[in-house]
Order: sequence, then structure tokens, then C-alpha cells
Amino acid sequence: MSSPAPENLSRRQQFIRSYKMAKRTDPRLALWILGAALLGAVVGYVVVWALPGSGLLSTILAVISAVLLGLLAGLIVFGRRAQTAAYAQMEGQPGAAAAALGMLRRGWKVDPVVAFTKQQDVVHRVVGPPGIVLVGEGTSPSRLKALMASERRKHERVVAETPIHEVICGNGEGEVKLTKVVKHVTKLGRKVKPAEMTDILNRLKALDANRSNIPLPKGPVPTSMKGMRGNLRGR
Repeated sequence: MSSPAPENLSRRQQFIRSYKMAKRTDPRLALWILGAALLGAVVGYVVVWALPGSGLLSTILAVISAVLLGLLAGLIVFGRRAQTAAYAQMEGQPGAAAAALGMLRRGWKVDPVVAFTKQQDVVHRVVGPPGIVLVGEGTSPSRLKALMASERRKHERVVAETPIHEVICGNGEGEVKLTKVVKHVTKLGRKVKPAEMTDILNRLKALDANRSNIPLPKGPVPTSMKGMRGNLRGR
């Protein structure tokens, strides 16, 4: 029986799944979290304890501050190291960019694998404030560029007035690393108003409806990070 989708899990279940996933890549994760929590607790206690005042109330406030700051520090370290572990596990897998793009917040629409080749070069589509962003990933830069150029022409025919950006996810020259692809996409500017999104998405539905019903490329596709977004933000 397949495991439930991340978005259907409770907050506690998401946290446990994120921890187990990160632990596989980062065996010392528990030590990092514990160390950060202890350090935060010490700082929180000392800061409040050093403030003017004394007695039972001061001690209670210092303990509360230690607990809260310790939990915050532990969660921050967990979030950042879990995110690093998630990217490390996705690196090199087909569909890794799509999984990373699932971290985008509300106001973004991600359509994984809108185009592909038999060699597992794929193009994902993101619609958001910058307009339309075509994100490609694959093994052959020349083949991928040709695929993206073809997709750009198709999109320009139905949304000619909407800005279209092209991003290639990879480690080569002129490519954007997997760990930075979300940040890169969100920094492309704000050229489309939220009210215009509905019209753009409706036009894209018409474009997608005319595509050939070809099976998706075979190969492992990483689990979406979307359901673990709260844990991986690091704050």
C-alpha cells in the first residue's frame, strides 16, 4: 500500500517524515539539533536572568525564555539541514527541479513535465508574478535548448503578451543549481498581476489539451517537497 501524500499528513507526521528523510543523508542531524537547542536555551535563560529583577517570577521567565529560544534554535537548524539533505537526495534524479519548485508558496502554479524527450530531457512550467517560467533539466544542453525553444514558441502563440522566461537547472555554465532554482525563479520580477493569472491559466489549459497523450518518461521522480514546506523553511 502506498504511503499517504505529504499534504494529507498531520504536522507531526510531516515532521517525522522530514526527519527520517534528512537522517539518511545527515547522520549527525540529531546532534546538530540538540546542540542548537541547548545553546539557544542557555542564551535565552542568561539574557532574561541578567535583566533587572529577582525572585520567583524572574526565574520562571528565564526558564520560559530558555525553552522557547531552545525550540526555535533547534527548529531553525533542523529546517536548514533537512533542506540541504533533501536537495542532496534529489540531485541527479529525473524530475528533481519539479520537486524543488514545489517549495514555491501560494500565488505560483507549477506544472511538472509539460514536455520531454525519450532521453529524459524535461521541461517544467511555472506560472507566477514573473509570467511564465520554463524550467528545463536534462543530460544534453543542446537537445534541452531545442526542446525549450519549441515550448516557448507554443506558449507564445497562446499568451503572446505574457513574459516568458527560460531557466535550465544544472551545474553547467549558464545553468542554475538545483539548490538555487526556487530563489532564482522568485527573483525574476513581478510582471503579472494576480487578476491576470486566471486568464493565463485558462489559455494554457487550452494549449495542454491539444498536446499528444504520450506517456511520461520512465525513471524515479523525487517525492514532492511541498508537504514538508513548513519544516524545510528553517524558520
